[in-house]
Amino acid sequence: MIYRWIAGLLGAGLFANAVFQLARPLAWYDAVPGAPLTGAFNPHFVRDIGMAYLVVVLGLAWFAWRPRQGWPALVCAAAFLSLHAAIHIGDASCGGSAWRDLARDFPGVFLPALITAGIAFVHRPLHAAPKEA
Repeated sequence: MIYRWIAGLLGAGLFANAVFQLARPLAWYDAVPGAPLTGAFNPHFVRDIGMAYLVVVLGLAWFAWRPRQGWPALVCAAAFLSLHAAIHIGDASCGGSAWRDLARDFPGVFLPALITAGIAFVHRPLHAAPKEA
């Protein structure tokens, strides 16, 4: 039960972020630490990522509502968040301040990925799927 609440709360936070990205992309870009370091502002790109976050929110919400049916959507949410975090690791490893960059990105990038992947792992189906004929 607690995992459903955690997924719901995380989804609510990521929903707020996505709405901010979609409604005020420049304000989002200026407000997020490190975003200006990734390149020039591109409103289309910021909104694309906002839409990707809405898909993540749907996966988290589905799992929070119906864990068994929503688990595959949660896995997809965890996959996006984890791959997004991997990009940040790659970027940090190429910069001159890797540890500072990783620490800056931890709450907004790495923590959501770890939480979502952890919930997906803990709630993975433990029974074998039926074989197809």
